[in-house]
Amino acid sequence: MLNRKSEWAFEWERMQNISPYLFANWIYPNKLKDFKNKTVLDCGCGMGGHINLVAPIAKKVVGVDLYTSHVAKKNTKHNKNVTILRKDITTMRLKEKFDIVYAVGVIHHTENPDKTFQNIKRHLKKNGRLIIWVYSYEGNFLNRTLLEFLKKKFFLKLSRSMLLKIATLITFLIYIPVYTIYMIPIDFLPFYQYFTRWRKLSFRENLLNIFDKLNAPKTFFIKRETIEKWFNRNDFRKIHISNYLNTSWRASGIKK
Repeated sequence: MLNRKSEWAFEWERMQNISPYLFANWIYPNKLKDFKNKTVLDCGCGMGGHINLVAPIAKKVVGVDLYTSHVAKKNTKHNKNVTILRKDITTMRLKEKFDIVYAVGVIHHTENPDKTFQNIKRHLKKNGRLIIWVYSYEGNFLNRTLLEFLKKKFFLKLSRSMLLKIATLITFLIYIPVYTIYMIPIDFLPFYQYFTRWRKLSFRENLLNIFDKLNAPKTFFIKRETIEKWFNRNDFRKIHISNYLNTSWRASGIKK
């Protein structure tokens, strides 16, 4: 098995995650305009794609990533208001707090999601906005059981190049049911809503999604009760928690 730096570096050196459509859905009901003139912290910035959406209107953006900060630096260098740091978002202690802190598709890949959430919350100003998007426990039975089993027993033992080839084949094969069976309005089919969105994305965006699921060394699936504990009314106001496509949670709140 490769070390985690190699696994994530392979992914983000070759693939992009700059879809405004996906980012808008993941941060809902927050909008890109909410970042205007704000100081922003991107926790787990990967290759920097989301930073490139936020930076043109934000006052300042700091991106943090433990394994691919070098990729993010290269991809965001044209933004003069961006700083990229190589740090672990679970343990980092930055010297400033921010108007907006977000972690999109990251917390569920850390060693300790609870600890990670509490630490990124620590970097939020009073009346600042915290936004997260994570995989949900609910609605992900096949991913939690079959896929995670296959990943540990087989996929993570392959070279990343071979895994990318397999992910490409899987992505191609998924298009067959997506444009046949899943065109019929039978919403009790597994991942019905998820595959509705599939048709709105490019092949490369869908490939990234599949490869990410096979490549991630660690994946937790977060229950709604955990999200409610994180965004509790003692610490936050204007709390929003909603299920997205029956496979993930998007949540946000204003820190009291």
